[in-house]
Amino acid sequence: MFTEYEIETLIENEVIKKATFELKKEFIKNEAPYLEISDQDFFSLIVMTPTVGVALANGSVSLWEEMALNKKARKLSKGGYFMKKDPVVFGLKYLIKQYDNWEDSFLGIIRLTMEETFSISKLEAPYDKNQSVSESAYRDEVLKAPYILIRFLSSFFLDDDEDIISQRSISKVDFGRVQSIGEKLGLHKIPLFHYFCSTFKVN
Repeated sequence: MFTEYEIETLIENEVIKKATFELKKEFIKNEAPYLEISDQDFFSLIVMTPTVGVALANGSVSLWEEMALNKKARKLSKGGYFMKKDPVVFGLKYLIKQYDNWEDSFLGIIRLTMEETFSISKLEAPYDKNQSVSESAYRDEVLKAPYILIRFLSSFFLDDDEDIISQRSISKVDFGRVQSIGEKLGLHKIPLFHYFCSTFKVN
């Protein structure tokens, strides 16, 4: 997953910073009038949107999922808030409650961030859904991919420090949400995303 310092570097981009600030104003005005959060921490909240979306795939967030989300939020918060109210954790409560109303806006900022940090179009290629991919071929694709793309995928869809190559289990409804979010972000046009999805064992 992203580190606090990677988040800080991403939001130094003026285009990303401006878009984040505008969305923060709108979100606080409409959903979270008591949320005090810096632009950097709000961007961290935005980056957590895909993870929140998968957690909500079955309609609610379990206690275990909430604990995992809060743990990730604290790691992304600027400076850490171990003994204090964490603004990203606090913001999560609003995002979870009104996720359907804000998903597209938040994912739009993520798509903008990807477009500002690497060329999605250069990675686009036809993909045969019936094509089987060996682990060695997938490893080669990971090594050739932009580092930042790997960071996005792992931050969005994997647990803390989980290996992007490893096989993992996932429910059918959660897997459907992963694919849906990938499509909204334009990742479905990149073969590496499909190779990544093939590492999931759907239950």
